Amino acid sequence: MGQILKFPGPAPKFGYKRARKRGQAAENPDQLILFPQPTAQILEFVPGSSRFEQALTFDERDDGKAAELYRRAIEEHDCEADAYCNLGIIESKQGNTAKAFDCFTTSLKHNPRHSEAHYNLGNLYFDANDFRLAQIHYEMAAEVDPSFPNVYFNLALVQAINNELAAAVSALSKYQELVSEDAGRIAGELLRNLKKSLAAASNSRFGST
Repeated sequence: MGQILKFPGPAPKFGYKRARKRGQAAENPDQLILFPQPTAQILEFVPGSSRFEQALTFDERDDGKAAELYRRAIEEHDCEADAYCNLGIIESKQGNTAKAFDCFTTSLKHNPRHSEAHYNLGNLYFDANDFRLAQIHYEMAAEVDPSFPNVYFNLALVQAINNELAAAVSALSKYQELVSEDAGRIAGELLRNLKKSLAAASNSRFGST
């Protein structure tokens, strides 16, 4: 089994991505959340907001009420795939790995092309050192949502671990294409190391012929 190549940055991979109703403003995929958002705020719901939208509002403020609201959204058949996906993130953060797996897989039962569920499930498999399944789910997430940069970064990591260096270089290059120059610098050293490893492997093959 290979080792993760060292590179600068606050984390070895990007973390979870919440699901949202399509059309809602997305979270900034380039931004790493280093500090929790303040929770002491008055929550004002838009009249007629759905149960899922209410849960998401609490969730974005790390309010413990979010989990129960997601469960109620599921009971009311409101954005079930999205609700299960986001509930899985909460379960994982609480250390309930088995429940998190169940939530993400149930999300995919409701919507087999749910990109966030595939991506988040890839993260769970990554943390469980099952890099083969992590790669499969990252690849599926990238296929469904090819504009999400972080999936290519994490995909490059597992491909490097799985000794698929050329594919890792391609994925990391794709990540850099999708983010700003400043955000792309975090991947610069890793990309250089990958290219060196790929060149060394190529030279080794030619030298053995």
